Amino acid sequence: MYDTIIDALRRGAVGDALAAAEALVAEHPDDAQAHRWLSAAQQQDGQVEAALASIDHALALAPENADLHLARAGVLVGSRRTDEAQAALAQATGLDPNQFTAYIIQAQLALGRGDLDEAERLNRLAARVSPDHPQLAAVDGMVALRRGDPNSALKIVTPAIQAAPDDTQLRYTLGFVHMALGHWAFAEQAFRGVMEKTPGTDTLRSLIADLIRRQGRPADAADELLPLVANASTASPGLHRYIGHLRLAAGQNQDALDSLRVALAGQPRDRDTLLAIIEAWRRLGAQDDARASLDAALATTSDSHELWLARLLFETVGSAGARTVVERWMSAMPGHVPALEAQMTVLDDAGEHEAAEAIAKRIVELEPGRISGETRLVDALLERDPMAAIARVGELASKAENTDQQRRMRNWQGFVRDRAGRFADAADTWAALAHELAPSRLPLWTATGAQGPWPEFGAIQEPTQSRPILLWGAPGTVVESLAGVLGFVSDRLRGDRFLPQPPSDGFQNYNTPARLLSGELTGEALIAEWRTALSARSVDTGVIDWLLWWDNTLLHALRPHLPEGLLLIAVRDPRDALLDWLAFGSPAPLALDDLQQGAQWLARLFEQIADLHEQDLYPSRLIRMDAIKDDAGAVSAALGEALGTQLPVPPSSGARRFPEGHWRRYAQVLSDPFAALTPVAVRLGYPEA
Repeated sequence: MYDTIIDALRRGAVGDALAAAEALVAEHPDDAQAHRWLSAAQQQDGQVEAALASIDHALALAPENADLHLARAGVLVGSRRTDEAQAALAQATGLDPNQFTAYIIQAQLALGRGDLDEAERLNRLAARVSPDHPQLAAVDGMVALRRGDPNSALKIVTPAIQAAPDDTQLRYTLGFVHMALGHWAFAEQAFRGVMEKTPGTDTLRSLIADLIRRQGRPADAADELLPLVANASTASPGLHRYIGHLRLAAGQNQDALDSLRVALAGQPRDRDTLLAIIEAWRRLGAQDDARASLDAALATTSDSHELWLARLLFETVGSAGARTVVERWMSAMPGHVPALEAQMTVLDDAGEHEAAEAIAKRIVELEPGRISGETRLVDALLERDPMAAIARVGELASKAENTDQQRRMRNWQGFVRDRAGRFADAADTWAALAHELAPSRLPLWTATGAQGPWPEFGAIQEPTQSRPILLWGAPGTVVESLAGVLGFVSDRLRGDRFLPQPPSDGFQNYNTPARLLSGELTGEALIAEWRTALSARSVDTGVIDWLLWWDNTLLHALRPHLPEGLLLIAVRDPRDALLDWLAFGSPAPLALDDLQQGAQWLARLFEQIADLHEQDLYPSRLIRMDAIKDDAGAVSAALGEALGTQLPVPPSSGARRFPEGHWRRYAQVLSDPFAALTPVAVRLGYPEA
């Protein structure tokens, strides 16, 4: 959406960039990034005041966006020094090569459009004029930061700020460097210095508030923003939404609701606002207020299906009130598929299954292949003619537009076969899919089967910070349900090991167990590396680190060097775990190329957990997921018992896995893989058959 503008800016076609940006803002007036790129185009066109107004508008829409504050900093540099356009600056340097300020401003403009090489070149020209000027460090520091090297940026900026402590641009740069390094308190201090010394930078309060939030003080962060909401020019719906989020995080639910009401009134289509205010109503039990507020929003925005869905949340499932809301929705948006889906659900809840099926047929007529309608039709066929249900999903797979969609349909066909009692066909379907996907999945790590002797436990120091917790579960144990609850009740959960840019430490590396056993890596070095990486992931050691893999070899590091830790392990009947892994996959996309080999590998993992538990090798809690995996309340209770505290109950995701003991339906089909898992299942306390 922004490519046309960015391309024009890179080519120096300022007029084209300005026209494209103005058109985009006219089409998407609530898009903060559209205003940001309009500001960039205006800045290059020499419209400094207009550029500042546009970036301020962007910040009003997205006050917590640090990149927008950085863009504003670039505009401020230009506005403080000259009102001339970039062409005039180029002319100035052409007439007088010693124009230091002109070079610096051009370098800042190049930074603003992302042209780092040009910014560096212009800064070198400026350095020829005044080699010791602190402004050089501001540009070089930002170039290093944009290239992903905050440590070098800090080394560049620190001596310059010592030489020129009142330089605002250096303080800006220092603040962003500290942000990149996760030094939230130092970043806050740097930006406060800018705000105190530079009139008109009150919009920095939202960035400072975000830094306070990152330090674990959401209430203080919300208080920081009060001067902005008291000012009509900055009291945007987006700012009220942000304050509402902060108040919710602080448990100040009524204050959160007050802010979110203002945000909803200003931007009734904003999904983030809607989700937050729903949570506030839920916490306060404010059903009547929710109905009244949503009805008021719908009076002016009756074509928002998300508002209608939210309104339905506050009616009892299957009630006359729910049916009335759906009828209103259908009247406001006739033929709207989500409204039809809601009507289909209401009819099913009321027991009017034939009418619901008729709606499903209408849905797929309007939108062929729509999964909600197709699912309802397949469910109906399963009741009457299971083979027809299987065939219908097969037909959908044959019509799939791409390989990924076809695989999703085939996977669904496996579940339909399972429900139809055709367990051999279901297993064959999933096994074929797993085999196809194996080359693109992560390989299985080598379980060492490590045994003692184990090192002695290290001395536990008097705790000054929260206890570190390690979370892990083998594929198929539904450990993600534990992670979901922990993520809801605490901001200390870190699931970044499953993301595209995981932490680079020994807990992420498959080779760590072998290196520990060989002595190439010491346990002390492993934990030291973990702590170093942790400084960029958490405010202290009180992290809940969700591990990608586990091997008992890690005890050689954990026992002597992290004795204060706690290991939470999800367990389940290993045979159910294998079936779950086959049908549903796992949080880490692990390859399951061969079921027998996969079962033997899974057995080794569970054997290690049995060793750990039976011999009490490390402070740990085994949490049995068999009966609770789909029940957020039960998971929360089990976690609370394991941690010795009472935890709040998050809303249920609604996801459903196979029931406990479902493996028995596949006992004949998967007899050999299950045979490999039965001994360790018995060892963990599960029945042999």
